[in-house]
Amino acid sequence: MGVKTNILFFCLFINALCTSGKGQHSFVKEAKNGQWRKSKYDFIIVGGGTAGCSLAATLSQKMSVLLLERGGSPLGNGNISYSMENFEANLFDFDSDRSPTQIFISEDGVINARARVLGGGTCLNAGFYTRASSSEVRAMGLEAGLVEQSYRWVESIVAHRPPTNEWQDAVAKGLLEAGVSPYNGFTYDHIPGTKLGGTIFNGTGHRSTAADILVQRGNPRKLTVLLYATVQRLLFSTKDKTRPKVRGVVFKDADGAEQQVFLKGDKSEVIISAGALGSPQLLMLSGIGPAKELKSMGIQVIMDQPAVGKGMADNPMNTIFVPFTTPVPVSLIQVVGITKFGSYIETCSGFRLYETGTTKKDGIILQKVKGPLSKGHLRLDNSTNAEDNPMVKFNYYDHPMDLQSCVKGIRTIQKIIGSRPVKKFIPPSISLNKIMNSSFYAPINLTPKSTEGWGSLEQFCKDTVTTIWHYHGGCQMGSVVDREYRLFGANGVRVIDGSTFLFSPGTNPQATVMMLGRYMGVRILREKLGPSAGV
Repeated sequence: MGVKTNILFFCLFINALCTSGKGQHSFVKEAKNGQWRKSKYDFIIVGGGTAGCSLAATLSQKMSVLLLERGGSPLGNGNISYSMENFEANLFDFDSDRSPTQIFISEDGVINARARVLGGGTCLNAGFYTRASSSEVRAMGLEAGLVEQSYRWVESIVAHRPPTNEWQDAVAKGLLEAGVSPYNGFTYDHIPGTKLGGTIFNGTGHRSTAADILVQRGNPRKLTVLLYATVQRLLFSTKDKTRPKVRGVVFKDADGAEQQVFLKGDKSEVIISAGALGSPQLLMLSGIGPAKELKSMGIQVIMDQPAVGKGMADNPMNTIFVPFTTPVPVSLIQVVGITKFGSYIETCSGFRLYETGTTKKDGIILQKVKGPLSKGHLRLDNSTNAEDNPMVKFNYYDHPMDLQSCVKGIRTIQKIIGSRPVKKFIPPSISLNKIMNSSFYAPINLTPKSTEGWGSLEQFCKDTVTTIWHYHGGCQMGSVVDREYRLFGANGVRVIDGSTFLFSPGTNPQATVMMLGRYMGVRILREKLGPSAGV
């Protein structure tokens, strides 16, 4: 394999580490034949991803819902509902416009991927399931009781306790030797120390996804899901020049033809759940964003909103590749060390991550920086087609505290590698410096590297940074949406997904994003129908 292939494989693999049912369902269908044209809906949800599925399932209990998803279905797709041992096949499924993965390179030179499938990132990641901390829930302004109920609702469908193998157990002991204590056992809670987290893989290694929530809890009498329906822009009535009102959306159907679909009435809403890249992109394409930038691209300005596309962030990740003396069974992210200095330590085993000249499958130990404090931006990149990727820059390690957390995280990994439980897996002839140099020169991003080795830990962090696919921001609460996720300055539009986050919650955000869809679905029904909505 060439260098570019190596980079792409590694990035897709790490995406799987970090952010199914049987057959198809009557309310899930391809966007063909115009079957929606005569219908109007209480809610049109743009994006059937991690948040959109639980949101649509909840709202459909009482009101009519149209869910528009730009990708296909994972239901019955063996590459998605695979056993863990064969999951690479899903990662390589990016060769066509209908593949579940869409590749892009950030302005930082880091290769990224977007989910393009019903269920979103839950179809591509390594399944780690962990809630947000109680302090993070408070910072998000959420009602603790309903948050707890919503997590439990999600967990009843997708979350499981994983089995562990000898490598995961060894790293857990190594974390404790390195001072990441106490040991908190198995828990979904995000608390300092070392723990065994949840997973969306069941006991036989098959994946549950947000799409399972949709098909198990959605009301088929009130829910329509259209696949390969790419929303291009929102339709607004501008009779009130000071406050536009959304009427519906324009989307391209499965055949590439442009279609329109409309809301029922004044109390109906369009809810954007297209993710941290798709949601700010769609607002801009709809004329809501920085006016100067929109005008330069010939987009009619509906509302000047300079905060759209700002505050973009992705938790930086750095990886140490660990050579094994003998092959170790496959494991995905199960054990995590939640440090007090702002780094999370995780591991996996049994995969060949990049070209080494051997066929032996080894493992990795990674660190992810909490937060992060470094922020970037998103822009349309001179394209008004929603099928194209926007351009985004995350400014990894721009904030010195993020860099400090990384350095401490790498030092912790070095201690884990030197710990008694972990050392027995590594050939005696392989020194820590050799492991560091091998990891430093691995073709994991497009950053030029020194020919003199890894040098300082600060430089190691900067030169080996990759994405953990936990990007967020672009439609942040307080600047773009209010506490009920309503778009400031417009009527009938909400944004409910990770684009509203000021930070990435928990060790992995997927649990909280699924919870948020359920949480806001309940709140919206109570708002529309009264406190006794019965969901």
